[in-house]
Amino acid sequence: MKVAAGMAEGGIVVGNTYDKYGSRNPIVRRIMMGFSDTLSSLVERASPIDIHEVGCGEGYWIQHWTAQGIRARGSDFSEKVISLASANAKGKGIPENAFLVRSIYDLERGRDSADLIVCCEVLEHLEDPLAGITSLQRIVTNHLIVSVPREPVWRMLNMMRGKYWGQLGNTPGHLNHWSSSSFIRFISQYFNIVEIRKPFPWTMLLCRAKH
Repeated sequence: MKVAAGMAEGGIVVGNTYDKYGSRNPIVRRIMMGFSDTLSSLVERASPIDIHEVGCGEGYWIQHWTAQGIRARGSDFSEKVISLASANAKGKGIPENAFLVRSIYDLERGRDSADLIVCCEVLEHLEDPLAGITSLQRIVTNHLIVSVPREPVWRMLNMMRGKYWGQLGNTPGHLNHWSSSSFIRFISQYFNIVEIRKPFPWTMLLCRAKH
C-alpha cells in the first residue's frame, strides 16, 4: 500500500509516516495487531449497515471493510492522501466515489451520516478538537468508534525507540494529548460510551449518540 510517508499539505502532516500495517518489525506488527483486533471487535459489535471513516488516510480500513461485504466510504481533508487512497483501492471493488476530500469540521448531517462513524487517530491532530467532536455529533445516527494515542505512554515509547527527542517524544502533527481517563471524560460529555478498550498504546471507545 502506498502511504504518505511524511507528506504535508497546508503545513499539516497527512496520512501515515510509514506502512504500519505492512511492517515486518515484530514489535510494530504485534502493536498493530492489537489495534486491528480491537477495532474489528468493536465494528462487529456495532454490526453496521454502512461505515463512514472520518480521517481515512490512505484507505486501509475501507478496503478491509469492503472485502467483508460492508458498504464503506472514507473522507479526509487532504487531497493528496485521498488521491493515494483512490489509487490504493483500484481493482478492489471499491466505488470511485468512496473517497471524498472533506474536513472533519465541514461534515453535514445526512450527506455524511452513516450507521457507524469511525474516527481513529484524528482528534490528536486537530487545532480545535471540540469543533471536531461537535461535527461528529451532527453525523452520528447510531454508533461511533473513536481512538487516540494514550499519553504519556505514546511519547515515552517514541523516546525509547530514539524518536523525537527534541519534541519530548511527541509525534509530528500531534497537537492534543489525552490520558485514557481524560479522553473518556471528554468524550462522555458528547456521547454515551458503550465500551472502553485499551489496545496498547491507544484508548478506543465505542459510543452511541445522545438523543
